[in-house]
Amino acid sequence: MLSKLLERLVARQLLNHVRIHKLLPDLQSAYRAQHSTETAVLKVLSDIHVLTAADRKDLSMLTLLDLLAAFDTADHPILLRRLKISYGLNGVVHLWISSYLTNCTQYVRCPGSRSIPLPELCGVPHGSVLGPLLFLLYTADLVQLVESFGLHPQSAPVC
Repeated sequence: MLSKLLERLVARQLLNHVRIHKLLPDLQSAYRAQHSTETAVLKVLSDIHVLTAADRKDLSMLTLLDLLAAFDTADHPILLRRLKISYGLNGVVHLWISSYLTNCTQYVRCPGSRSIPLPELCGVPHGSVLGPLLFLLYTADLVQLVESFGLHPQSAPVC
């Protein structure tokens, strides 16, 4: 119970930091006031008119990413580096998040038996308050990566 309260306090401060410094991508819907998966879908639907570009012989493309089990793929060293470089999280805050991520173990449990606990080397904690937010910050640079290849993600809200 106390850990969830602490996570909520950290999440609130982290969200305030990224909002004040405008560090979330413009197309980001999660963790923003008046934004949701519904507004993301409405954005895509309103941009469907872009598909009429084919009538003008322009190229249009819709790319969707299936991020099934994506929370398990967040590489801790990369996430921690992004938190430092992209979001300016240093010092005690960075050390706390590092400790939060690296002091976890995982095991497989079957009826009547359990594997040896091993350290989690990647992923954000499932069922946590901070997990989704940390994953969002981990993937937020994807828009810049796409743009670095000369593509323009107009209809690609990140939820």
